[in-house]
Amino acid sequence: MLPGMYLTRAAAAALLAIACAVLAIVVASGRRGRLLGTVGGGLLVLVALFGLLPELARAMGWFPALALAAAGYAVVASLDRMGIPVCPSCSHAGGYLTALVSAVAVHALVDGWSMVAVSVATPGAVAVAVSTTVILHKVPEGMALGAMVQARVSGKAKAILLCIVAELPTVLGGALGLWRIPAQWVNYPLAVAMGTFLFLGTHAIISRRR
Repeated sequence: MLPGMYLTRAAAAALLAIACAVLAIVVASGRRGRLLGTVGGGLLVLVALFGLLPELARAMGWFPALALAAAGYAVVASLDRMGIPVCPSCSHAGGYLTALVSAVAVHALVDGWSMVAVSVATPGAVAVAVSTTVILHKVPEGMALGAMVQARVSGKAKAILLCIVAELPTVLGGALGLWRIPAQWVNYPLAVAMGTFLFLGTHAIISRRR
């Protein structure tokens, strides 16, 4: 298969995530917006627990994966306690949005990288299975991202732009996958990002109930 075809898969995953994020942003208004913020937090937690955690545990072991996730959670929680706005319930959204977009961007980069690297190394049924898994999990990921960003941003255009910034690294990761298989160290920042997902997701749920 030509390299451009592999990158097409990564681009399709990014576009699907962005489309789902835009859908969440468009329908998020008023009471629906508050509800979607809660749903988005729940989806982010589910992506972390059932999408990232099993893969990381398989790659690096349960203890390192959980320890790094706990460290990521603890860092963001500490910043929150220090008054730095990284939680959905904070009055100022800047720090929170930076943490959310950064964590999703790291995850998206590794998504694209892994998808294309596996496709290049083992073309065929395995490549199709991995690509399909990555693409499908972009649906809840995009919905969660769009709902949580829109809940803290005034203006749909800005919210959509932030979602694009968060998901486009999927394509960059795909480009990396054309010439290098992800090294073991990639799992470490991804595990930390998972901890950030858990913090942001759970606090989005908690803040909406207050």
